[in-house]
Amino acid sequence: FRRAQAGGRTVRMRGGDVRYMFDVDFLDAAQGTKSRITMPDGKTLDLAIPAGLRDGQVLRLKGKGAPGLGGGPAGDALVTVHVRPHSLFHRHGNDIHFELPVALYEAVLGAKVRVPTIDGPVTMNIPKGSNTGGRLRLKGKGVPGGKSGGRGDQHVTLRVVLPDESDAELETFLEDWSKRHNYDPRSGMEA
Repeated sequence: FRRAQAGGRTVRMRGGDVRYMFDVDFLDAAQGTKSRITMPDGKTLDLAIPAGLRDGQVLRLKGKGAPGLGGGPAGDALVTVHVRPHSLFHRHGNDIHFELPVALYEAVLGAKVRVPTIDGPVTMNIPKGSNTGGRLRLKGKGVPGGKSGGRGDQHVTLRVVLPDESDAELETFLEDWSKRHNYDPRSGMEA
């Protein structure tokens, strides 16, 4: 917007855009929220964080930038959002990746366990004979897909965890079991 009139009259000019940085929690970026930010001049802005926001995405707040000249419109505020990492969840596209510790008996016998998701915990079936590195999928439990409206999935990687303390009963059982079963998980690895 620029308008100059002859004879040195009023010049009307759009105000400049102002840039800001804003940190947001992982779950707030995934689910969407509203937040209030304070600008350097002390003014506050209400910021709508859309569900599925990605790290580095820029939000434009129309008319919230520098004031215009000669009655021109204000510029825009451009807010670059940094999404803080989460201790459990990792985002890849619209999918969430999560590592789930499972007890030895849950892996061997199968179990129903509670699994955290970005929307809260759900119950998931661990199949019998599961192993570390096994992957399960929770369909539609990922991040909303923005314009497409669909959601990603949550991929759960299993990690079998042994008890912290030694268990004599378990050791005796496994010693007896190993004598009766020819089981070598490293067979075929020789170079």
